[in-house]
Amino acid sequence: MSDLLNILIVEDEPKLGQLLVDYLNAADYQPHLLSNGNDVLPFVKQTPPALILLDLMLPGCDGLTLCREIRRFSDVPIVMVTAKIEEIDRLIGLEIGADDYICKPYSPREVVARVKTILRRCYRTQEQIREESQIIIDESRFQASYQDNMLDLTPAEFRLLKTLASQPGHVFSREQLLNLLYDDYRVVTDRTIDSHIKNLRRKLEALHEEKAFIRAVYGVGYRWEAEECKIVG
Repeated sequence: MSDLLNILIVEDEPKLGQLLVDYLNAADYQPHLLSNGNDVLPFVKQTPPALILLDLMLPGCDGLTLCREIRRFSDVPIVMVTAKIEEIDRLIGLEIGADDYICKPYSPREVVARVKTILRRCYRTQEQIREESQIIIDESRFQASYQDNMLDLTPAEFRLLKTLASQPGHVFSREQLLNLLYDDYRVVTDRTIDSHIKNLRRKLEALHEEKAFIRAVYGVGYRWEAEECKIVG
């Protein structure tokens, strides 16, 4: 992962800046060094980095102003680097959108470790969002899809999916599901619901084997365990 990630270092002390460049290079990142705050916004807009190490005291535009301006158009992780250790500076920096704070003097190894931790957390969050993408239920077409994969459902299975997924965590009794499933007062048994649920589970789990979509609640009924769905149409 790291060999493809660009790190922007904004530091006006040449020796410190080059030290960070060397350590980040050794960690298989691609660092870019800027020393003047006025150059930062154009660079970030033109070449979006994976993370920014942003010094607080800079010639030109200062670090706090830059952090505030970057947050107007980007969620890139920002680590403030400063020799000012007063608590008010820490609070101001974090309140305007900084993700972390490193105080000078620091160990370059600590900076690299902090960069790795923040990037790992960001990538894990992005992966979770992709993994937990919604089930789309289209009522007008009587169709449902999960992560862009169409589900081949019977009318009964579609109604069950819509009912359960529309209220995640809510336990529906078999009787409630039967009443919602059929409106023609046909004679059916609880086993009918169990059979439909089994088939629906099988089709869902074929798309994601490790996710529990529907959970049986012993002696009561069933509840939806996955994320909320999106109902359209």
